[in-house]
Amino acid sequence: MRRIYTLLPAALISVACTTKAQNEAARTDTTRADTMRGEASRQVAGGGISVAGWNGQIDANEASHGQTLSNAKLDKSGDVLHVTTGPAVAYWNPANTASGDYTVKASFTEPKYMNLNDHPHPYGVFIGGNDMGTPNQSYLYCAAYGNGRFIVRGFGPQAFKMNGGGEANAAVHKAAGTGSPVSQDIALSVKGDKVQCAVNGTVVATYNKADVVGAGKLKSTDGVYGIRFSHNTEGTVSGLTVTKP
Repeated sequence: MRRIYTLLPAALISVACTTKAQNEAARTDTTRADTMRGEASRQVAGGGISVAGWNGQIDANEASHGQTLSNAKLDKSGDVLHVTTGPAVAYWNPANTASGDYTVKASFTEPKYMNLNDHPHPYGVFIGGNDMGTPNQSYLYCAAYGNGRFIVRGFGPQAFKMNGGGEANAAVHKAAGTGSPVSQDIALSVKGDKVQCAVNGTVVATYNKADVVGAGKLKSTDGVYGIRFSHNTEGTVSGLTVTKP
């Protein structure tokens, strides 16, 4: 009996350790699943572009899954653009071009944070658009999430990234909660040999022009500018302008 009682605590410890390891593994699997989860892009009723002079193109991976430009929506009320996606999309007016040193900026509002998705999605401005509307289009965008993060990526024509999958910065506004409004002022600037992204008046990222122009990236920082929204996102855009130094 003494031998049985001597071994019992060890057995309990072994069971406890095994249970803890299994629980930790389960948490790890859940975290991994959350990280890798994806939402199927919606199809927006009454989609398409109803703003005169504007064009758009959805991401190639969206098109490969049967999505079309008409499954996202761009319209306008007064001077305010209204975007609802659907597939991830870039919108632009071919008359909007910038060259040399310049700053492109706009104000974005997500009136109901995450009302069409189950995790934050970004929206922002793009510059350096060339061959837009073709399979070879290239552009660089800076976009913000309503959770205090931002992203800088581009197409050349394949997707390339300049920072991670959403980098935290105190300058980026956070929504109070799901369904609450959140706004961001987003700007991309070309200054000499530098390209800068600013959110709400604070520069959050700076890159050498040589690092964003070249094979597999931008053809040039000169080109069309416009706006980009990720999939399953709704927001408004005002004050889309370009300024020269």
